[in-house]
This record gives sequence, C-alpha cells and structure tokens, in this order.
Amino acid sequence: MKIAVPYENGQVFQHFGHSGQFKIYDVEDGRITAERIAVPAGSGHGALAGFLSGLEVDTLICGGIGAGAQEALAQAGIRLYGGVTGGADEAVRALLAGTLDYSAEVRCGRHDHHGEHGHCGEDHHGCAGNSGRCGG
Repeated sequence: MKIAVPYENGQVFQHFGHSGQFKIYDVEDGRITAERIAVPAGSGHGALAGFLSGLEVDTLICGGIGAGAQEALAQAGIRLYGGVTGGADEAVRALLAGTLDYSAEVRCGRHDHHGEHGHCGEDHHGCAGNSGRCGG
C-alpha cells in the first residue's frame, strides 16, 4: 500500500487542488516502512491525480476536496479518505489502526464562497473537518 497526504508543516493540508507537496508513506503488513516528501510539478485536480498515480499511490488522506478531484482520483484507482484534519503522521497511523475519523461525503465548495474566504481551510466555518463542506 502507498498512502499520500497533502502536507504542510506536519499537518494535513486542507485544499487538495492547491497542494504544494505530499507526504508519501510506503506500507507493508500494516506498518510504515518508508516516508518521503514529493513535490508535484503542476497543480489542479487532474495534474495532482496523475502525479499521485505516477507514484503508484493507491490511498489518499486529505482535508477539503472538490467533486472533480474526487472523480479524477476514482478514475486513477486511488481510494479517498477526506475531511481529515490534524497531523499527517497521526492520520496515517489512525488509518492503519482502523480508527481514522474521515467523511465519505467530503466536499470543498470554496468556489461558492464569493470572496468570503480566501482559501478552503483558512476559515473553518465547517470547512474540511468531518462536516465535509466549506462554508457550512
């Protein structure tokens, strides 16, 4: 298994489409065997899904993520655990332990804010987290 987490300052970065780096975890027999930081050449959900697919990632843990990105990940065969906040390492350990708190209905509607918030995850009025919606 290979897990990716959009990563910033040790935390799960809260807007998938603007992720500047990912922490990649190699997992064998339920244990992390290697970790590294990977920096994508492009941005946007299509480029990032292709980037992760090229790294042979099969699982993504993230915060806010839009429907287009979810579709691109599904087409790439990458399982999604969205709506996650907090430390990246802790999230991966929780996934492996079967205790990860995530939302199957995660959405990021940052484009619907009409200037209310600058970036999904910057203002937590229901953004990311387990409510799975920006602008709650």
